[in-house]
Amino acid sequence: MQNGDTASERSWSSALRTFDASLRTHGLAEKTRRAYGIDLAQLADWASARGLAPVELGARDLRRYAAVISERGASRSTTARKLAAIRSFYRCLLERGEIAGNPADLVASPKRDQYLPEIVKPAEAAAMLDAIPASTPLERRDRAMFELAYGAGLRAEELVNLDLADIDPDAEELRVSGKGSRIRVIPAGEQAWTAIEVWLSRGRPALVGGGEADEPALFVSKTGRRLSTSDVRRRLRTWTRRTGQAPGISPHALRHSFATHMLEGGADLRTIQELLGHASISTTQIYTRVEAARLRRAYRDAHPRA
Repeated sequence: MQNGDTASERSWSSALRTFDASLRTHGLAEKTRRAYGIDLAQLADWASARGLAPVELGARDLRRYAAVISERGASRSTTARKLAAIRSFYRCLLERGEIAGNPADLVASPKRDQYLPEIVKPAEAAAMLDAIPASTPLERRDRAMFELAYGAGLRAEELVNLDLADIDPDAEELRVSGKGSRIRVIPAGEQAWTAIEVWLSRGRPALVGGGEADEPALFVSKTGRRLSTSDVRRRLRTWTRRTGQAPGISPHALRHSFATHMLEGGADLRTIQELLGHASISTTQIYTRVEAARLRRAYRDAHPRA
């Protein structure tokens, strides 16, 4: 929100700064903190225009605000996300003793839109990975990076944040820092480790040198620096185009495919939850809908009375 001169605007500015400091203290991811800040700044602007300070908003006001953002075209998922941010904000005020109860707890979130994650078939994933050659350092890096993305179900952010110290080739495990700074130790497949060993012995040393010799990142750019998530997405687009695969294959599609293929192979949801680093099993349950949708399609295609 813009810095204003009214009492309500000053009150919102102070409260939002305090809330952001609380999120930092609790180690919330930078991306999530920024999203919360944007969502709450919009609420602050709406409330300030009506002369209402944070402690003056009640459940009825928040319901009216939820209706406004919905009328402006926000999806149910977006509205639910904004209400989650508001609920967290008022929880902070409650913990500080500034309010007697959390008014956002009395506002029901709309049922979220259900999106089935995009996946690729095992044969398609294998064809794309196998088609990446290993004749140059960058090719060896990309092969190792995407073998690991699919073999361990990593997010793009998790891939670029991996350090050399996070991998244990002997135990075939890696230490991953996920959302909310949650750490998990997970395995990766034999082909991923083979590609990593080739990258470490015959790829990375050619890119890391001079002033970047102390770079801790596992995956580095051609100048020896840590990659960005946009680098990962760009390189995957390059390989899907070169290998003739569907353009929709993204790092997140590889992660979704990992989870779906694990479920199809007999892994239970709790195991998949731990491998993916989901805080809640409800997040992982989307893959049961993916599997159910696949079974329905197979039934319609195969059964004579479907």
